[in-house]
Amino acid sequence: MSFLELVLLGIGLSMDAFAVSISDGMAFDKITVKRALAVSLTFGIFQAAMPLIGYLGGCLFYEQIKTIDHWIALILLCFLGGRMIASAVCERHAKKFAEAPELIAADIRAQQCCCRERLTARLLFVQGIATSIDALAVGISLAAVNADMTLSAATIGVTTTVICFPAVYAGRKTGDLLNDKAEFAGGCILIGIGLKIFIEHMFFS
Repeated sequence: MSFLELVLLGIGLSMDAFAVSISDGMAFDKITVKRALAVSLTFGIFQAAMPLIGYLGGCLFYEQIKTIDHWIALILLCFLGGRMIASAVCERHAKKFAEAPELIAADIRAQQCCCRERLTARLLFVQGIATSIDALAVGISLAAVNADMTLSAATIGVTTTVICFPAVYAGRKTGDLLNDKAEFAGGCILIGIGLKIFIEHMFFS
């Protein structure tokens, strides 16, 4: 995979973390560089580590799966991307058909005010795991296409960190308005990369 493809893959994988970073930003009365770094680095580290774990597991079985590697990459990436798109669509419909959106928004803001300053290291750890499960499956796909894993993990981790850092600040400004859009874009990117891998292996290798 090219460096550009890895960056796009990192962007796609980071959309869940991006959305959660916005939510985390809403949990603070005041955003500092230290807090924004804590959130973004947590997600970046997990997003870099999970593909490595998946890659190591995938390499153990590479000889057995190399004849169908492009199918594995296509299925995994399309499944992950489709799930993200479905989640974004469901969230958008839920907002559209809410009976009293103003009251709901007010209630959410009230709950957020009660939760200020409660974003703990333990919560960040759990969030890091939850938002990087997809990257574990992607690591298996990278093993299937024999990718440079050091570059892949570093690119995915750095990309996630860079994207999530400003998202914490965006959380204080825009609330959750970008969440469904971020998930939708991320899903489309993952599906696109899966299709590209499949086409290259089927027709150009």
